[in-house]
Amino acid sequence: MPDQIVHVVDDEQAMRDSLAFLIESAGLKVRTYESGPLLLRAAATLAPGCIVTDIRMPEMNGLDLVRQLKAEGVPHPVVVITGHGDIPLAVEAMREGVLDFLEKPFDDELLLAAIHKALKQGDLESGQRAESDRIKAAINRLSARERDVLAGLIAGKANKVIAYDLGISPRTVEIYRANVMTKTGAASLSELVRMAVLADFQ
Repeated sequence: MPDQIVHVVDDEQAMRDSLAFLIESAGLKVRTYESGPLLLRAAATLAPGCIVTDIRMPEMNGLDLVRQLKAEGVPHPVVVITGHGDIPLAVEAMREGVLDFLEKPFDDELLLAAIHKALKQGDLESGQRAESDRIKAAINRLSARERDVLAGLIAGKANKVIAYDLGISPRTVEIYRANVMTKTGAASLSELVRMAVLADFQ
């Protein structure tokens, strides 16, 4: 996870400094923000990693930040830090997709474990997005007829049925099918179906 950054959001300078020191001491890169809006302004170019945010902040609380990140399609896993009275807010944040929350005062090792878990998930999701983009690009290179054949294969139709539906010969369907397999790099029909689903092919 060398290129990942832990983005820390907290309105208290002392807390930001303390968290940054802890995270850097674990060999991780960190960037701090004094408010949710500051993080959101950088959302479009946010370096890969995860987000650690306090739940109770004056300008925008952690729950509203999580909702806004979700609305803007920011994929970073989020860990929320909460005070005892903010547990209901933290639970609501979990429902909004937060990976984990820690109640103050928390053990340093627990926080680092939560951060490593978030970075691992972010790394996995980043890999999945890269694969999805690669597959989408391959599918976009298919001709209109090849896409028609692919749609038939995903629907579980036999070559003869696809041929009938498209008004072409089964042999022609086999040729298009072979082209689809070659262009997408799929080694089997099951892999082709998995790729199409991952790329959200309709």
